[in-house]
Amino acid sequence: MSERLLYLSRHDVEALAIDPGEAREAVLRAFRDHAAGLNSSLPKSVLTLGPGHGFQAMTAASQADAVATLKWVSMAPAAPGSAVPSVSALICVSDYASGAPLAMLDGDEITLIRTAALSAAAASRLAPTAPRTIGFVGCGLQAHAHLAAFRALYPGLTKALALSRSRASAERLAEAASAQGLAAAVVTDAETLLANSDIVISMVPGAPGLKPFLDARLMKPTAFAAAVDIGRSWIPESLPAFDVLATDSLGQSKAPYDADGNPVTTVTFGHDLVELAGGADIARDRRSFFCFRGFALADLALAHLAVVRARERGIGIDLPR
Repeated sequence: MSERLLYLSRHDVEALAIDPGEAREAVLRAFRDHAAGLNSSLPKSVLTLGPGHGFQAMTAASQADAVATLKWVSMAPAAPGSAVPSVSALICVSDYASGAPLAMLDGDEITLIRTAALSAAAASRLAPTAPRTIGFVGCGLQAHAHLAAFRALYPGLTKALALSRSRASAERLAEAASAQGLAAAVVTDAETLLANSDIVISMVPGAPGLKPFLDARLMKPTAFAAAVDIGRSWIPESLPAFDVLATDSLGQSKAPYDADGNPVTTVTFGHDLVELAGGADIARDRRSFFCFRGFALADLALAHLAVVRARERGIGIDLPR
């Protein structure tokens, strides 16, 4: 049994400065490994207490990486502009063969990186090959992570549009995009953002009384949308306007979810990242929609990468067991 347990705080994970491109490729490799039978995972276990409020457990094991992981996630509604996070997570990493705990790390930063990496991984297979404008619906921490991930994937991006219920958060994202060389603008209506974006990232948190307001029929004929918010912000009746609908794992989700957290009845997913990572040939000259709940294999891939980098660089605290 290992007598050494590595602890990585949020600051430690941030200090690793994991490259967005490396994170994207780690996620794609995890899904290719899954297709090859080299790793396994259970669908997310969810205890729902109310809109945007609950707990989740996500488990995975990888023979290729020689680790197993458990991610524990809590969610609670946060007021607009609040400094209190609406999502908190912790990840336990164990040895694949012996089961001995190897590391414990803050999951919030890993969640930011892996979520953006999932969106970018799907975009690398589905989005237009040379997008110019990216639109963000919701401008919190995930928007900043996605900005980094998509700038790494598409250095030819020239413009960013920001829409948020909090004007201040939209302005902060626009400033960040401007600092990275993009022309950035805060918009006040979804119609403008949808009609002018080659890529749309929706990140609207769950909240009591939320009404879907994104209409897929207003998007460009060749555009890509990633619904980090599991689809809750999209008008269900508009979803058939997408030609391609994909998710991270068809074993976990069959359709997007509405504002109440129930699967919609207007569409079903036809593809997942296991298929896409394996090189499935899907035309990019159509509207495509990637909607996902987050799959444990992606968390395993990023947690493993973080632990390896931390060991290499001497980052973190060794705790006795």
